[in-house]
Amino acid sequence: MGESAGLNTLSLSHGASIAFVRSPAKAPEPPGPDLPGLVFCGGFRSNMSGGKAEYLEAECIQRGQGFLRFDYTGHGQSDGRFEDGTIGHWLGDTLAVLDRLTEGPQILIGSSMGGWIAALAAMARPERIAGLIGIAVAPDFTEELVWDRLSDQQREQLTREGVLLRPSAYDEAPYPFTLRLVEEGREHLILNGPVAIDAPVRLIHGMADADVPWRQSLRLAERITGPDVRLTLVKDGEHRLSRPQDLALLGETVADLSRTVASASAAGGGGGTG
Repeated sequence: MGESAGLNTLSLSHGASIAFVRSPAKAPEPPGPDLPGLVFCGGFRSNMSGGKAEYLEAECIQRGQGFLRFDYTGHGQSDGRFEDGTIGHWLGDTLAVLDRLTEGPQILIGSSMGGWIAALAAMARPERIAGLIGIAVAPDFTEELVWDRLSDQQREQLTREGVLLRPSAYDEAPYPFTLRLVEEGREHLILNGPVAIDAPVRLIHGMADADVPWRQSLRLAERITGPDVRLTLVKDGEHRLSRPQDLALLGETVADLSRTVASASAAGGGGGTG
């Protein structure tokens, strides 16, 4: 891995490369506790050049906070075919990024599917995760929002052909959902039991979200075992939550949780940035 300003790549053990952009941390001005690093996990068929990721990156650069955004394999500028991906595959990408590209405590920020993956990563690396922020999180979506909503005819087609094309409100081309994505996703369902995350969690969800019901965030909040979990509902907010007022809310949430984590770390004698 060689890093320069802008786009970089991380080679994985199976030969594929993940595209990423990393903004390094700088000493805070005025001097104060070191802020945790931030890692942004995008949504299904999204990429790291979305409005929320770039908005947060600009905010972090301004306050000297480390920020990393990346594309899962099969997404954006990373290697691989989207149709070959699964939740476990993209979780592996996220853990590789976390392990090899960051140091010290990190806050994971997950949008839609990225919220599910961020929660899984937080449970897999509890010693690294200082906080989690979910935006319109979609835990278990392969089962509850895809499989459970298919007609008998669609399920038969998906089982027979291995792939089903479904229209999307965000792309002219339909999205391919594979049988492998659904079946492998069952190995990572989290809403059927406790979600062992003790770090502070902040969830934001629009009540006008037509893609992922806001109750998914409520259910996740109920399942998380840690005591510091807060859910903010935006009554007229839709799935993307990318209006100026939505971005401002997200930015305030990230800044507030970052300060909370930094102060707790300083009080406890820890520290470090990513």
